[in-house]
Amino acid sequence: MAQQNIKNKKLGMKMKENIYQTVLWIFLLAVVGTMVLPFLYVIVVSFTDGSVYEAGSFYLWPKKWSADAYQLILSGSGFLNALKSTLFITLVGTPMNVLVCAGLAYLLSKPVPGRGFLNKYVMITMLFSAGMIPNFMNMKALGLIDSYFACIFPSVCGAWTVMVMRSFFQSLPLELEEAAEIDGCGQLRMFATITLPLSKAMLASMTLFAFVSYWNTYFNAVMYLTSTAKATLQVYVQKVVLSSTVSDVVDLQLELAKTVPQEVMRMAAVVVVVFPVLIVYPFLQKYFESGMMVGAVKG
Repeated sequence: MAQQNIKNKKLGMKMKENIYQTVLWIFLLAVVGTMVLPFLYVIVVSFTDGSVYEAGSFYLWPKKWSADAYQLILSGSGFLNALKSTLFITLVGTPMNVLVCAGLAYLLSKPVPGRGFLNKYVMITMLFSAGMIPNFMNMKALGLIDSYFACIFPSVCGAWTVMVMRSFFQSLPLELEEAAEIDGCGQLRMFATITLPLSKAMLASMTLFAFVSYWNTYFNAVMYLTSTAKATLQVYVQKVVLSSTVSDVVDLQLELAKTVPQEVMRMAAVVVVVFPVLIVYPFLQKYFESGMMVGAVKG
């Protein structure tokens, strides 16, 4: 009888565990659905032919496929200028951000004079900022108004990134540095040949963050770039989304401009801007978790 009770208790616990796992999976799938379905809907609408598009309807498969909206966007000079601006800001700003933050973090991870003050100074910038008007006056005094570098320099060094990198550098074995010092290796060479190669996972994670941040440049572009030709992709998409007609963003002389609905073009513009990030992320995703976890070992 005792063995039967134990067996029944185990079966009951197993059944409860199965019910719990089932409910948990249903909940997680529902959460995933709330994230995936809207984006899937955007993609589907962007590939829907204008002749069958119905405003306000929800569907997850186009009645008729068409890439006219993408052809219309890619043929306009506004998109090409915005792509050029965003590529310059991203390709110049991303490596600059990673190198500057890594250099400062490496300095803060060493017992240098004034390290405590520097750590507090960096931490304060996470909580307080000068504000919009002082930042604009600073960019103007530096002569960077209507320059791409006005969108690069304000984000070239972030306090949170520096703190994560500093924690990672502090977690590296001290024996490696001691051995390098015995061999006559200086700090700069040690940083370039030992520390950085051992920090690939963390650097890949920070590169991804910097890439996404610069790719999504919007507020700084609105504030500091006065030339329409220098507008970034985010500004271009905002113009497409808020425009009342297709003629506001493309040349009406194009035949496609008369057949593509405004909503379809808006969805296509969103997909075009998001697509490069989706391409880059899988290549860095394997480094993402390990880089963030190791960087959080020490405070």
